[in-house]
Amino acid sequence: MRMSSGFGRTLREAPSEAELTAHQLILRAGLARQLLAGGMALLPLGMRVFRRIEALMHAELAAIGAGEFRTPVVHAASLWQQTGRYAQYGEAMLRFENRNQQALLFAPTHEEAVAELARREVDSYRQLPSLLYQIHTKYRDELRVRGGLLRLREFTMLDAYSLDADWAGLDAVYDRVALAFETIFERCGVRFTAVEADGGEMGGREPREYMAFSGSGEDTLAVCQSCNYAANSEVAVRGQAAATNEILPAMSEIATPACTTIAELATFLQVSEAQTAKAVFFNSEKGLIFVVVRGDREVNEIKLRAAAGVSVLEAATLEQISAVGAVAGYASPVGLSNVTVIADHSVVGVGGLVAGANRSGYHLQNVVYGRDWQATIVADIANVEAGDACPSCGASLSLERGIEIGHIFKLGTRYTEALGATYLDPQGQAQPIVMGSYGIGLERLLQVIIEQHHDEKGIVWPASVAPFDLHLVQLGASATVSDAANQLYQQLHAAGVSVLYDDRNESAGVKFNDADLLGMPWRLTVGERGLKQNTVELRNRATGVVDTIGLDQAVTTIKNIEQRA
Repeated sequence: MRMSSGFGRTLREAPSEAELTAHQLILRAGLARQLLAGGMALLPLGMRVFRRIEALMHAELAAIGAGEFRTPVVHAASLWQQTGRYAQYGEAMLRFENRNQQALLFAPTHEEAVAELARREVDSYRQLPSLLYQIHTKYRDELRVRGGLLRLREFTMLDAYSLDADWAGLDAVYDRVALAFETIFERCGVRFTAVEADGGEMGGREPREYMAFSGSGEDTLAVCQSCNYAANSEVAVRGQAAATNEILPAMSEIATPACTTIAELATFLQVSEAQTAKAVFFNSEKGLIFVVVRGDREVNEIKLRAAAGVSVLEAATLEQISAVGAVAGYASPVGLSNVTVIADHSVVGVGGLVAGANRSGYHLQNVVYGRDWQATIVADIANVEAGDACPSCGASLSLERGIEIGHIFKLGTRYTEALGATYLDPQGQAQPIVMGSYGIGLERLLQVIIEQHHDEKGIVWPASVAPFDLHLVQLGASATVSDAANQLYQQLHAAGVSVLYDDRNESAGVKFNDADLLGMPWRLTVGERGLKQNTVELRNRATGVVDTIGLDQAVTTIKNIEQRA
């Protein structure tokens, strides 16, 4: 491609709305442009990266026997009503009607469509297992969009779906797809880890996220350096300390005027926040929930919803708190019996803590779980913190930032049972098809590659996904230089090397800066001075090493490099 006629331009400065480095580089390099909030247009250079990522995906999915298919992006609402997700998805689903007043939606994901296809196509166990995939558009009306390509409303995903006769079949294909996904990430040059995750509205068993390490990531990961444990902080658990057998004095009341927060209480009593019990109240579809965690801990609402068996949590009102006999700011589970109490492990088996007295201006000392109060449920409902014990090996956990780039689920029969997708087993009995779902976001992966592969000058593309193999720079507009550069461009193209040819009438400084910004693996410079010696300069973008090679050897040298890559 000739830059003189290419669509899109480089920018010296990033637009003010771009905060993340990778987003800035995407805009400066002319890979994409925002047309509306949550809607980015990929320009020719960006599309070349996109297509190379797609090609890797096609290759790895074909290698495990997956067949490509395609569903509509507009779905009938009736399918989603049958699975219950039409209401569950909330405002993130874009709903509309056609001219016949049929309720439709722009698909935020495609499990319902796949289950419906399976219902229509699969009759017998002889047609199973089956593995399908598509690279297709999705739309989610996100409340907030951010970070360029990281969180879009309209985006592209690789979605694979497995159909099996039983859970054993699902377990086997789950591992095959997981390996294919990991190979895709490795071939894209991404540093990642697989973590335990929350299934969210998808449901199913063993949800696993693939996280790319990034200081600008939205997610916090709990990682153990001593073993393989890694989990999203949404579901991460910590190892439990051994219970204390210390004999403690009886619980007693103490005046604590104007101490309605844990910080105020700890300062007044000159104790650490870890020696206190924090009361937090939530309202849910099951009523009021009284949560107790150690004073230095924060409640994890995702884990709390799972422990309580509820889908909605919101802050309780003062009237709701008072109705069960608790006093806001001085609340305690002691003496309460008409409310669901969920206690974190951090307040169980740790000896005496300071807790509220359910009386304004007073707290209780030496409050011991099991002796002085009981919870309805004891569960891990607090956020993991750096230094907590690993639940697998006991070593200290560290917290890392990450960006989700993939997610895989064992869906089971949730969707097929709801939509009546069954097969006849060898005994002629109808059985629900067992499904798996596996996804990678393409635009997000593209930005993560840049996030992990750039320097102060610009992008440093891995060769596997670079828009072009080589950036050919013509220095000067003389007939000698122009003829030599054009001849090289034609020869390289004929040899199968993809070339971005900078034939613009610009200064050497502008061309070299753009070459560094755009980040092709190799830069070949043709200039007047080198041609006098019948040589050209070959520069490696990643290392900065420059070699002078003979003009007549340029194509062979570059072709050999490409074959070794």
